[in-house]
Amino acid sequence: MSRYIPRRTLLRGAGVAIGLPALDCMIPAFSAEPRGSQEPRRMIAINMELSFHPPNLMPVKVGSDYETTPYLEPLKDLRDNLTVISGTSHPDVDGGHAASKSWLTGAPHPGAANFKNSISIDQLAAREIGLQTRLAYMALGGDGISVSANGVKIPGIPWPSYYFRKMFIEGTAQEQAGQMERLREGRSVLDQVQEASRRMRTRVSARDREKLDDFFAAVREAEQQLQKSEQWQKQPKPVVDVAPPNDIRDQSRLIERAVQMYDLMVLAIQTDSTRLMTYAIGDSSNVPLLPGVSMNYHDLSHHGQDPEKLRQLATVESEHIRVFGNFIRRLKEIREDESCLLDRTMVMLGSHMHSGGHNNRNLPILFAGGRFKHGQHLAFDADNNYPLANLYVTMLQRLGLEVETFASSTGTMRGLEPLSV
Repeated sequence: MSRYIPRRTLLRGAGVAIGLPALDCMIPAFSAEPRGSQEPRRMIAINMELSFHPPNLMPVKVGSDYETTPYLEPLKDLRDNLTVISGTSHPDVDGGHAASKSWLTGAPHPGAANFKNSISIDQLAAREIGLQTRLAYMALGGDGISVSANGVKIPGIPWPSYYFRKMFIEGTAQEQAGQMERLREGRSVLDQVQEASRRMRTRVSARDREKLDDFFAAVREAEQQLQKSEQWQKQPKPVVDVAPPNDIRDQSRLIERAVQMYDLMVLAIQTDSTRLMTYAIGDSSNVPLLPGVSMNYHDLSHHGQDPEKLRQLATVESEHIRVFGNFIRRLKEIREDESCLLDRTMVMLGSHMHSGGHNNRNLPILFAGGRFKHGQHLAFDADNNYPLANLYVTMLQRLGLEVETFASSTGTMRGLEPLSV
């Protein structure tokens, strides 16, 4: 018998394995664990495609008595709830705008022709805690910043109505039956692929058998997700006293679009529909509908120190900071048991670029919530940057994951102290 296995056969088998992370996107996960059996912990990562004008955002002084900058002025009442972080980046992540692909992964040289991405922190967390909620994660925005385990970008969803339906709208009996049938078909496909892989195991080398064993483990994980999904399909969705959002298609209304997304995120957290969210804020190719703004947002970010461009850019970025602040306030105001949503939710706002000038060093980060000792400007070396991945390890550990390293990390983030478990 020939030991040769056609490449197409291997790819077909690997295709299911490679596509497994996408199952989380297509089919929500379910937890048999009752709500309230443990304190929920959540993580949100928000990426500004064009970053911020650094002098308007980042303080000069380090520590707890840092001065309030123009962009931080609207957040002064939240000073004790957030940390300003400067002097961090991912080593070897370059490429200007291309670095968005690596912001949550730390994979080097995203602009290179042979670039291969790695898993993002939200997807790593989803593998561990995604089964605890109806949706394993939510990827929001026009361009995705989430990356699956096999390095494939997960598209962001720019329309809030999409996730609103998934969280709160019950389908018809026919639609629900169709979904159950698709779930059963998915399990049938996995059974067939796993059986074919077992037969293949007798015809390959010891090294390839190890790879197939990893594949079997992935299939078992996918089967668990499908089983949980079937259970979720039988559970009634939460009822909220909120009308479904009317998606804003006009990208020039970028602040209104952002408000819709923040409103959706509040609902998702409040109903514990998911504990992991990413949001990529773009809409850069349009002239924002804001008073005094008459130029394209992307062109404004390439201001060349032109005073008029800087003035208009400040208007746009100040509005983004303002609505972000309102989002944080709502999380702080909404109680959850003996705590509030903000205490149980880490929110990271930042960018893969220092500013609109394509520099991928010294990245701006605002980090809020999660029950840390905030109220400080945590500044690292602006030239010899500290690993941003250290913050990621801190966040993953706060979610309860047993993670010691991620990407270029050297440990947890120095100076960012948790208040309590």
